[in-house]
Amino acid sequence: MSKTTKTAAAAPGGQADPAGLLDVVVIGAGVTGIYQLYRAREAGLSAKLLEAGSGVGGVWYWNRYPEARFDSESYTYGYLFSKELWEEWEWSEQYAGQPEIERYFNHVVDRFDLRRDIAVNTKVTSAVFDEPSGTWTVTAENGTTVRTRFLVAATGNLSVPFIPGIAGREDFKGEQHHTSRWPKKPIDFTGKRVALVGTGSSGVQIVPAIADEVASLTVFQMKADWVTPLNNRPITAEEQAGLKADYERIRDTLNTSPSGFLHAMNPVMGSDVSPEERQEFYEKVWNSPGFTKLTEHYRDMTFNPTVNAEWCDFMADKIRGIVKDPATAEKLIPTDGGYGARRPPFGTGYFEAYNKPAVSLVSLPEEPIVRFTETGIETSTGLREFDIVIWGTGYDFGTGALNRLGVRGRQGLALEEHWANGPRTYLGIAAAGFPNFFFPGGPHGALGNNPRYAGDQVEFAHEALLHAYKQGYDVIEVKAAAEQEWTDLMNNSDNMSIFQKASYFYGANIPGKAVSQLLNPTGRWKLQELIQEVRENDFNTFDLSKAGSAADA
Repeated sequence: MSKTTKTAAAAPGGQADPAGLLDVVVIGAGVTGIYQLYRAREAGLSAKLLEAGSGVGGVWYWNRYPEARFDSESYTYGYLFSKELWEEWEWSEQYAGQPEIERYFNHVVDRFDLRRDIAVNTKVTSAVFDEPSGTWTVTAENGTTVRTRFLVAATGNLSVPFIPGIAGREDFKGEQHHTSRWPKKPIDFTGKRVALVGTGSSGVQIVPAIADEVASLTVFQMKADWVTPLNNRPITAEEQAGLKADYERIRDTLNTSPSGFLHAMNPVMGSDVSPEERQEFYEKVWNSPGFTKLTEHYRDMTFNPTVNAEWCDFMADKIRGIVKDPATAEKLIPTDGGYGARRPPFGTGYFEAYNKPAVSLVSLPEEPIVRFTETGIETSTGLREFDIVIWGTGYDFGTGALNRLGVRGRQGLALEEHWANGPRTYLGIAAAGFPNFFFPGGPHGALGNNPRYAGDQVEFAHEALLHAYKQGYDVIEVKAAAEQEWTDLMNNSDNMSIFQKASYFYGANIPGKAVSQLLNPTGRWKLQELIQEVRENDFNTFDLSKAGSAADA
């Protein structure tokens, strides 16, 4: 197919050329990948999406554990590209649960006829760039092989589950499940002795969800987190009507909001008001929904140690007032960082669950796990027997999925080698030495509501590949200098981040992984500012070339 045909094409769902070469292959059918496929199809490009799972939804396909749900407001997580979609889909709750979320993504792919270009059960194991032809050959575990001009890896940050290497784990005769690889068939917890290892966002949701079913639930906690109430509720009919009527304003706000939420930033400094006023405000914040506890808090809460400590004292008193056993309450209060030092989990009935006779807490620093046995977990104080072990131990964040795709760029350069000391990216979307390759939603991209940041990157990747075609080129590659400048900015902006380097946002949870910035501490406005500069300067941070001559461009 000629360049003229490609750039002039208007009908969605273009066909591969006679040699079977596609314009775009997308990896991953999560919120980002589905949008990337939609944009390619909308532009008339031939496209295919490859998904490892048997269905769409990405993290919301895999994470189907009890009470898995959003902690971003439902309507701020979904797509904004279609007013009709916005008006016809009604979220039932402020923070929807996994079954509803999965239904939404299935509705989207069917509503826009995307399913015919999605191959499920197709786990990519190799993606190799061929310099003479300027194309990628992508191979999957099931034997599927496709060739494409442009490759977009929308594999997500929360895709590769991490389970710590504990001796004897394979000897355990009971069930083991990681929260991100939960079976489709519901697990029967009735009368079972259950261990939960990990108390991040997933663990906080699971504990109260199963506490009344189990014979016993033992929660193994490495570090306490500042858990606050999600304060979820149904969306009323009046609110539904308001959301539909206000589509344009909501869309425009979410497309420019630095957090990716509809939350209004609080201009008030905690240091400027009286202690009595602050206590009243803290009570209001405690009862507010989700991430507003961070985004609508006092403007100086994250960087004023006095205000942050006071807010933490308030939360600690709340925990002590809810959890009846004083020793358990103290274990649930963080001692290694203020609010916002790690990603804050939001729960419903989490602390209350520890008042149930069946639920107990083990502090791993005080009672470490020694090994697994056939019947349970041996700690420093003895053997605890279990029927089911749940791993809520998180992910290889940021680079985990991308480094496992077998990506090979120019001269066989392995992406995982290029990133051995931490990711090297341009705007969190491209890497030098890997032409025609984009990874929206990957490292160095987000610092807020992920779909909104990733949506910016999807648009940019789409514009970049169309720019190459429109200029009569078929290879586009970010310049090494541009990659270096953005990577340096990310690594030198830790002072703009509130997260501890011991968090998974730096990869510190993965043994042997380089501890490196995996987020975008400069924020969304900086990302959008630089994207706009690239547009205005004719994509001058990229090299454009003809296939076969790219190295000399």
